[in-house]
Amino acid sequence: MTAHVYGDGFPLIGLSWFGLDGAAMAAAVEPALPEATPLQRIYPDLPGCGRTPGGPKDSDGVVDAVLEFLDTRIGSRRFLLAGCSYGGYIAAAVTRRRPEQVAGLMLICSGVKIRPEDRELPEPPDRPAPEGWLSGVPDDLREHLSLALGDRTGGAAERVAAVLTSSASRDDEYLARLRATGYQLSDEGAPSIYRGPTTVVSGRQDRIAGYADQFRALSSFPYASFSALADAGHYLPFERPDAFRDLVREWLARCHIGR
Repeated sequence: MTAHVYGDGFPLIGLSWFGLDGAAMAAAVEPALPEATPLQRIYPDLPGCGRTPGGPKDSDGVVDAVLEFLDTRIGSRRFLLAGCSYGGYIAAAVTRRRPEQVAGLMLICSGVKIRPEDRELPEPPDRPAPEGWLSGVPDDLREHLSLALGDRTGGAAERVAAVLTSSASRDDEYLARLRATGYQLSDEGAPSIYRGPTTVVSGRQDRIAGYADQFRALSSFPYASFSALADAGHYLPFERPDAFRDLVREWLARCHIGR
């Protein structure tokens, strides 16, 4: 696996949305970090994304690839772990397998039940969106963004579209096969407890991953804080950047970096 790496210090691993490369995760997280942060930020390209070729036949194999990457990159050291969407789904699985190595966990618009038919999603907003709010984004993104975004403004749509279109090349055939035949982890929903500092962030209007499943999953995280931000959706870091920055910094403070 390849990765985008910034800075030096205590490792922070960031796993991106399904189909997006590590640079997209960096675009979400980097603006939220304090200046001169004592962290080495490592944003891998998951299999089939960016410069990492496809390979694992299922999500269990993706988790194994991430664990192998961690063993090679940071060895037995502890690390912070953050994930968005599918990246959060994988991050939670990594934590189930290596709870003693994860010094803190942040799940952002994270998948809990990965099959769409199993998810509890919010109802569509009862307020009409401004006319033409998607006119500034490519045609092939409009249907997805109308479903994904809670901040239904042209500015938010264009910020998210810029990230989606700037993400490096991906293996669409591999990703489609993974989604069709091996998307669900074998231990999805397995009882587990992670006692490290955890922050779970959801968009109240996220009609891709929702927020209710994430709230119910809190029983696995006894030291977690939970936020469901109004007028935010599946790309919350770009929709509500100021609120996201505050949540990231509060999480880092609870993680006591360097201790």
